[in-house]
Amino acid sequence: MNIIKPQALKKGDTIGILATSGAVESEEKILYAKKYFENLGYKIKLSNNILHKYRYLAGTDEEKIEELHKFFKDPKINAIICLRGGYGAIRLIKNIDYNLIKENPKIFCGYSDITALSLMFLKKSNLLTYSGPMIQSDFGFENPDQYTTKAFFDAVTGKNIEYNIEYSGSNVSGMLWGGNLSTIVSLCGQDFIPDEDFIFFAEDLNEPVYKIDKMITQLCNINEFKNHIKAFVLGDFLDIDNKAWLDELFIELSKKYNIPLAKGLKATHLTKKATIPIGANATLKKNCLIIK
Repeated sequence: MNIIKPQALKKGDTIGILATSGAVESEEKILYAKKYFENLGYKIKLSNNILHKYRYLAGTDEEKIEELHKFFKDPKINAIICLRGGYGAIRLIKNIDYNLIKENPKIFCGYSDITALSLMFLKKSNLLTYSGPMIQSDFGFENPDQYTTKAFFDAVTGKNIEYNIEYSGSNVSGMLWGGNLSTIVSLCGQDFIPDEDFIFFAEDLNEPVYKIDKMITQLCNINEFKNHIKAFVLGDFLDIDNKAWLDELFIELSKKYNIPLAKGLKATHLTKKATIPIGANATLKKNCLIIK
């Protein structure tokens, strides 16, 4: 797989803020984010549907697809940060022009529901994307979290990335692939799993342990997933019903599939989050995950 890595972000570049999923909850957060980036020397372009509301969505699917295509096609836009997650991205995947995205690669960043777009962009367009902060949840404040913003700029400006995690096993290398677990499972039935070995990272929110068990089992029942996964790297599984059960579950899965298990990656819905390149070459070593 010939991965396309987008050009690094530099001062003076234009960042597009794109609404692909849920409707915005506060226009004020968009203004805070716009001011934040402009003060750092970047230009901002807002998608035309940024304030649209269609039920719980940021406009109709047709509006969102049009804006997504427009943003990728626009040579003046160097990076795209998604407005928010929630729900709605998976409604778009069948109508995306993946050749257009492949021919116009650029930084694309979001997490949670945006995982659907990131994994499909990788599979269909070979584009490396970023699981990382979004406008409403992360940049939409007067003083965004310093850890999160530094991690974001380190990743998208081309600096070396190394994550501190809990791991004591042998070295494992492969493509770094994953994201929000429930969103990944929603893609089952699509052609979305890489054709090469990968290190799988996952996080989720408000899911009981039995559902996490069901989702991981569903993925492991897919031969392409089971044959190519080389390690589990756990992000945060927040607001679960029983942490002891969750720990037991992943230990059992690690033993069952003879796959090493790591914990502590800041893939999360919490304020402090890493920016993780989906599709990058990675190596899992003692207490660290290194991006090449």
